[in-house]
Amino acid sequence: MRVVNVCFHGIGAPQRRLEPGEDAYWISRDVFLGVLDRVVGRGDVRLSFDDGNSSDVEIALPALLERGLRASFFVVAGRLDRPGSLSRDDVRRLHDAGMTIGNHGMSHRPWRGLDPARRREELVTARTVLQDVTGSRVHDAALPLGRYDRAVLHELRPLGYRSVQTSDRRWAHTDRWLQPRYSIRNGDTVESVERDVLRLPPVASRARGALVGTVKRLR
Repeated sequence: MRVVNVCFHGIGAPQRRLEPGEDAYWISRDVFLGVLDRVVGRGDVRLSFDDGNSSDVEIALPALLERGLRASFFVVAGRLDRPGSLSRDDVRRLHDAGMTIGNHGMSHRPWRGLDPARRREELVTARTVLQDVTGSRVHDAALPLGRYDRAVLHELRPLGYRSVQTSDRRWAHTDRWLQPRYSIRNGDTVESVERDVLRLPPVASRARGALVGTVKRLR
């Protein structure tokens, strides 16, 4: 079965200093709510949130619950309890509400080219922190900045992650370990998301996207 993975980052006004380039992934509350309204009842849409921003609980969680939707939240463990980011209590609140908690690393740095100590901190220690917070196993990971290569995937597989989420902007298959996602960006509208994200692309576009993913997996 084909599904489209839709990823959000920040919603509304940021409550912390953003890293370079992050502002491109902050969207208005109105656009966010409009997209949610378009996906209600769609079994072929999966929702996720990256970075662990405070808007996850302040805006996203109430809107999801109001519409009967579920989502995965990929949290940067090293940002827990910092202003503008999720607190440990916030993460437990998301978990207790039926949301999935996933690993997005310790410090929001790409996982490519890390030395063994830093790689363990990002892939293992961060996951352990989140598991201690929720009291449950963390089964899924999302690649910071969407960057990966063959070495990163080789390190992730033995760790038993159920899925690894990318930012490859193409539709996915439900049974695949590697899950491409579309990140909603500043400048997107409800109409453009429906047209460019929520509709299955033509065969030629799907073929090009698959080729890009293959190149990344093999490099």
